[in-house]
Amino acid sequence: MRILLIRHAESEGNAAQRIQGWNDEPLTDRGREQAKALAKRLQNGYGICAVYASSLSRARQTAEIIAGSLGLTPVLDDRLREYDCGVVTGLTWEEVQAQYPDIARRWAEDSWRVPIPGEEGIELFQQRVVSAMDDVIARHKEEDAVAVVAHGGTWSAYLAYLVGLDYRQRQPWVFDNASLSIIILGGIRPRIALLNDTCHLNADGEK
Repeated sequence: MRILLIRHAESEGNAAQRIQGWNDEPLTDRGREQAKALAKRLQNGYGICAVYASSLSRARQTAEIIAGSLGLTPVLDDRLREYDCGVVTGLTWEEVQAQYPDIARRWAEDSWRVPIPGEEGIELFQQRVVSAMDDVIARHKEEDAVAVVAHGGTWSAYLAYLVGLDYRQRQPWVFDNASLSIIILGGIRPRIALLNDTCHLNADGEK
């Protein structure tokens, strides 16, 4: 079984360089074009039987574009949402510096070790993401491939779990907007077949 891990396309929050978290930001026009490019790529050779998505608008809209091109309807799951960043949600870096200077100062040194008022908590976040993905896998373990559209933080937490890394530490990967990563299940352990691939965006001159 293959799990296609997709990060949502560019949102208005991405374009404004805001810390999104649970802020419900829709796609930009550019983001919709990115999602269409990825949808076109996924129409051939992937054998996708279902599409799941975070319920936040930027992931849901990306999933709707992809699922629509495959004749499917996305299944939404709140557990796939991005990390809840507490009081810094929706702020730019400049706004964090102005409103929470102590957090900004310590965050610049090591963002992974700075407590933020109202945040979700790393362990709880990873647990809910893994719970959602375990349910997806259980439903489709006899199928060829499932696509899941979520967020960079969501996939970083899940991938760290799969390969046994401590998610409380900075991870050695990034997930770009509208990127595709593929995990193959079966055998002794999960395998990463593709990571943060955006070749479908090259036609638009993007990385």
